Amino acid sequence: MTVYINPSKACGSITAPPSKSVSHRALICAALSGGSEIYNISYSNDIKATLSSLEKMGASVKKSEGSITLGGLDAQSIKRVSLDCGESGSTLRFLIPLCMLSGGEITLKGTKRLFERDLSVYKSIAKSEGIKFILSDTSLTLKGKLKAGKFSVRGDISSQFVSGLMFALPLLKEDSLIEFETPIESKPYIDMTVAVLSHFGIKIDALQNGYGIKGNQAYLKTEYTVEGDYSNAANLDAFNLFGGNVAVEGLKTDTTQGDSVYKEIFKTITAGGSYDLSDCPDLAPLLFGISAYHSGARFTGTARLKIKESDRASAMREELLKFGANISLYDNEVLIKKAELHTPSAPICSHNDHRIVMELCPLLSVYGGKIKDAEAVNKSYPAFFEDIKKLGIEVKIYDDR
Repeated sequence: MTVYINPSKACGSITAPPSKSVSHRALICAALSGGSEIYNISYSNDIKATLSSLEKMGASVKKSEGSITLGGLDAQSIKRVSLDCGESGSTLRFLIPLCMLSGGEITLKGTKRLFERDLSVYKSIAKSEGIKFILSDTSLTLKGKLKAGKFSVRGDISSQFVSGLMFALPLLKEDSLIEFETPIESKPYIDMTVAVLSHFGIKIDALQNGYGIKGNQAYLKTEYTVEGDYSNAANLDAFNLFGGNVAVEGLKTDTTQGDSVYKEIFKTITAGGSYDLSDCPDLAPLLFGISAYHSGARFTGTARLKIKESDRASAMREELLKFGANISLYDNEVLIKKAELHTPSAPICSHNDHRIVMELCPLLSVYGGKIKDAEAVNKSYPAFFEDIKKLGIEVKIYDDR
């Protein structure tokens, strides 16, 4: 799919889409319960991957208008199954520990890019516990039982590893401990997992240097409404920094979403300041585009951008250079200097990354341009282009098939 965006201004009000991060967590918890109803779900490709996998693992899934009911998954009784995670890192990393509970042979499949992303934490755990862990370019096969105990991990790993353990460890009979060897990064995402687990009756104890998890717990049957997504709200709100007048509604104020800091960051970087992205890496592409348009900025905590859907710092540098931006990359830092921007010299490449596509659109609303392979937005926000059209952005969509 190729998308053309003509110079235009976004105006009006819009409701933020449901949080993809919260949705993954709520669906997993619901599946492990006796049957829970989840409201406000958007069926993006990543969410479809999680739902499909949970159903294949044994959960009952019933969709109705405005909600979905899940339940009945007994992860400890799975014998043999193959799951398709697509391109969803959350699906893969959240479900691996649950797949280690039964001792059955379970294969998780996905794209080559998905399996280029780090799985070393789980590989180490599997080795220490005698669990078969066979990794290929596009799949992972597991066989063996996860045991309760102490899990020591670095604090700079993806929070998804910690969250994945938190879903599974309460179901074991004995107590467990997750201990951090170094200062923790992306803590807001772990806080989000703890909050959703708590809603479903699972207690996680925060300790000075980790988390204590009591065994023999059970997921409760309940109802849950997914809150609005601050990550995607930031993409919509950003049009205000490019001459627009947009009000984004449907966001929860007392949220655990780390990307809720985006308004604070907007103020910092439009003034040419600096910001550490360690706790909000998903905002990076958007912030790079904003700072290139305004006064430039310095970003630290960028090393982990290499392990996302694309190498996001490198990909954004490639695309922003087409606008005439001045951007330099370092090991854990991105420096953007003020430059005179212009209409991109070549079509924008999506790098098959939903955030690259969405987070360059505010810049394209000023200069115009073309985005190739823009269907990458379906990973998290399928309605994105329709929503910005409603705000007045001139969008033309062409199916390249």
